[in-house]
Amino acid sequence: MEETAAVRPQEVSVRSTSELRKRLWRNRWIYVMLLPGILYFLIFKYIPMFGLVISFQDYKPFKGITGSEWVGFAHFERLFTHPDFWKILSNTLILFGLNLLFYFPVPIVLALMLNEVRSAFFKRLFQTLVYLPHFMSWVIIVSISYVMLTMDGGIINELLVKLGFSKINFLLSPEWFRPTYILQVIWREAGWGTIIYLAAIASIDPGLYEAARMDGAGRLRQIWHITLPAIRSVIIVLLILKIGDVLELGFEHVYLLLNSMNRNVAEIIDTYVYTTGLRQMQFSYSAAVGFFKSAVGLVLVMLANRLAKKFGEEGIY
Repeated sequence: MEETAAVRPQEVSVRSTSELRKRLWRNRWIYVMLLPGILYFLIFKYIPMFGLVISFQDYKPFKGITGSEWVGFAHFERLFTHPDFWKILSNTLILFGLNLLFYFPVPIVLALMLNEVRSAFFKRLFQTLVYLPHFMSWVIIVSISYVMLTMDGGIINELLVKLGFSKINFLLSPEWFRPTYILQVIWREAGWGTIIYLAAIASIDPGLYEAARMDGAGRLRQIWHITLPAIRSVIIVLLILKIGDVLELGFEHVYLLLNSMNRNVAEIIDTYVYTTGLRQMQFSYSAAVGFFKSAVGLVLVMLANRLAKKFGEEGIY
């Protein structure tokens, strides 16, 4: 009996290993398709994380990581005591708050509107029109906005003059930087953001809508009591991921709008890292700033995920 009991765990281990091998071989092409994505995250996301060590060093390119002097948390102390840091952080948080308040609901509303369009032709046409800006670079988006908003023959200012108003310097005015930024984000990304919501709406059982119509529910009632609750989990997951990008607003877009006149409200962490890290060659300090930004995003994702689970949602893990 003792010998039999001692053999059984080995038999179970061999059997489970054999089943694992069979399952891996059966799904081998799925893993092959996953391989490019895994390699991308491994090479461009995880391996570069070892470079964060320079945020604790006085990094010199000609000495390398192993030869540079260790300075501990000196760069982080400099960061938190820098007179411009809190202004840059507040600019970043304000832009994120505006992004969350004005941009995040737009794809949801667009998806709900597209779901109500019954003509397949107009539905495809509208989808194409709202998706198209996503495939343009921020350089093109900002350039088009410049042509429309410039005081020298811009369409918007010419229209204001014809209506009896004076011209507005949209591009150099600090007051107009944030509205311009948010409107450009909505213009470029809102249509593309509807794809996930439309996919979630397509998975809803049509029988629920039929039952609601039999009970006398109109379109708005069906949206409120069926569509929105059905896609609530998707909204929560995307909201959690959005909160994780609280300090990640995109360098290229803001940098293209940034100038000496609006720098006081337009300078964010991404542009600050570029200015100090590349232009002023302060690699260790800029790495410390990036480390801080990543740590904040990680903490917020974990807190938002825990909060979502407390309210009965699945979260992202």
